[in-house]
Amino acid sequence: MHVKFCGFTQLSDIQTAAQLGADAVGLVFYPPSPRAVTIEQAQTLSAAVPAFISVVALMVNMPEDELIELANNVSFDIIQFHGDETPEQCQQLASAVNKRWMKALRINAEQDTLDSVLAQINKFATAGASSILLDAYHQHKYGGTGARFDWSLIPHDSALPIVLAGGLDADNVTATLDLPIYGVDVSGGIEVDKGKKDAAKMRAFMKAVKRDRWQNATVTGAI
Repeated sequence: MHVKFCGFTQLSDIQTAAQLGADAVGLVFYPPSPRAVTIEQAQTLSAAVPAFISVVALMVNMPEDELIELANNVSFDIIQFHGDETPEQCQQLASAVNKRWMKALRINAEQDTLDSVLAQINKFATAGASSILLDAYHQHKYGGTGARFDWSLIPHDSALPIVLAGGLDADNVTATLDLPIYGVDVSGGIEVDKGKKDAAKMRAFMKAVKRDRWQNATVTGAI
């Protein structure tokens, strides 16, 4: 189980995440979000991320010229497309800056089925995505709602590694152990306020995940 902490705005929070062993940190480049950062802020934050921890740039319907400017000024490893981008648009935009990418799908329990989720994943896999992120649908928001969707809609035979987001915290992340996912993505569940992380909540989250890692490895005979 890999862990991404997302929505950083504070340098000290980045440093804490690194010390706790997060696999990736996310920076939000979507101005309407309370967790959004400027290029100047992102330069400072990304510079504090040690080697072997990925920096993920989250964007929503960003024009190509803005993406190129961002890539020319901020060091990041992966693009997380979180808007209405089509598979073809994601591939084109990522190619313009030579970055790996993942796509967030907002799952609507009233409309989506396992088959429809799989069909969407297959389209992004064909376009070259590295992973897919599943989050809860909200009519007026692109993410960061803290809501949880119906996990029974997570497919077991996905063409891409699945990252799970939406309403996760230290108390419920242990319930993800048996899900067919590659990693988890948390923002609100480790915060004291929008964009301001809580060191104790981050520590508790990582402790829960690491405990599950150990138990899972023991059960499967990996150690």
